[in-house]
Amino acid sequence: MGSPATLGPVEFLVLTFPGTEIDESVSAALAEVVAKGTVTLLDLIVLSMDDAGAITEREIDDDISAVGLTGLTAADIDLVSDDDLDVVRASMEPGTTAVVIVFEETWALRLAGAVRAADGEVALHVQVPRDAVDAALALA
Repeated sequence: MGSPATLGPVEFLVLTFPGTEIDESVSAALAEVVAKGTVTLLDLIVLSMDDAGAITEREIDDDISAVGLTGLTAADIDLVSDDDLDVVRASMEPGTTAVVIVFEETWALRLAGAVRAADGEVALHVQVPRDAVDAALALA
């Protein structure tokens, strides 16, 4: 992995699931995009809240297979702060699991470098919500 100046765009993502185990298809899909080089995992933390409200925290270096995530590794960069995790913990319901992922959009590395070299910058970056995409497609 390169220096911060050579990283592609970096995203912070929180996925939530009912229960304390994640379907293996999620792990397989994430491992696939990493293996293909589409993304590079920079940090990954799993928070599981039991029915009594107690939270177990696991980092990618811990045994995350206990929650159904296998075959994943991340760069040695801790990008998720305690404040970030506090926000996620506060939003959780008993009997749920949250996976906090920070990843580099490796596919965009060359483009990001070219934009920086040309003194360009990202003027707008919006992730279109899935509901908006579905609504637009339904009208098409």
